Amino acid sequence: MPLSSSSILAYGCRYRAPYYNKHFTIFSSPFYTLRHHSPLRLPRVPSAYFRTFSFFNPPSLSTGNSLFSRMEKHFSGPAADKTKNKAMADQLRRCGVFSSERVAEVMEAIDRGLFVPSGTAAYVDSPMPIGHNATISAPHMHAMCLELLKDKLQPGMHALDVGSGTGYLTACFAMMVGPEGRAVGIEHIPELVTWSVENIKKSVAAPLMEKGSLSVNVGDGRLGYPEAAPYDAIHVGAAAPEIPKALLDQLKPGGRLVIPVGTFFQDLQVIDKREDGSISTRTETSVRYVPLTSREQQLRG
Repeated sequence: MPLSSSSILAYGCRYRAPYYNKHFTIFSSPFYTLRHHSPLRLPRVPSAYFRTFSFFNPPSLSTGNSLFSRMEKHFSGPAADKTKNKAMADQLRRCGVFSSERVAEVMEAIDRGLFVPSGTAAYVDSPMPIGHNATISAPHMHAMCLELLKDKLQPGMHALDVGSGTGYLTACFAMMVGPEGRAVGIEHIPELVTWSVENIKKSVAAPLMEKGSLSVNVGDGRLGYPEAAPYDAIHVGAAAPEIPKALLDQLKPGGRLVIPVGTFFQDLQVIDKREDGSISTRTETSVRYVPLTSREQQLRG
């Protein structure tokens, strides 16, 4: 069923998540309805900004899937463009995706253009394929996760990024925890790890990698990365049928885990570990991620 021109859907890294406004129906058909449980309240935008599509004939991972498709030409450009990168962050902030000054600073500092394939529209609010059946997140999803984790990304803290892809979010974590902290990316595709290291070395986070406070490693993210545990913040970029025990074990008391949970119907869950070790869980929004699975299964698609 085609959507009306006032509907919005943005795709994320290894997942898809819709923007939601009480005036918008995200998706409705006889088979499926997807809504946010905890909606983002976005300002009213002229419907001309949005394109229609059908659930059964979805848009490709192209710039036409952007929240700001009318601005696509403006946000497309060279592999790295600080002006467009800042404009992207400013637009997301104006739309209420995040409010923290620290999130704004790190999204302006880490240029997304360094972490996407050459020739792609780096600053459009859309994911980009990065090979190996993976994508880099749409900027609004990066912003949302940074906002959810910002209090656990204070200087000196430890952060783990499971399914680190091209290294963008791991670099953001590193900038927020600083040289006295530790940011670790874990990715089970070796080629992506190699690429992410190259990307980080081109960014302002390069000194943190040289110092050793930022690293990206090959491994099964379902098992976490015990060598640098416990973590104040853990982010997972694929959907688990249930929360992996290893990640809960590696979460520091007082820490926070952000992870999509479910199979077909999935929720982005925010798990807080109290100082006594007990766990509280809340749902932030409905999402659609690829499964958190083995390297072999991911490559098979």
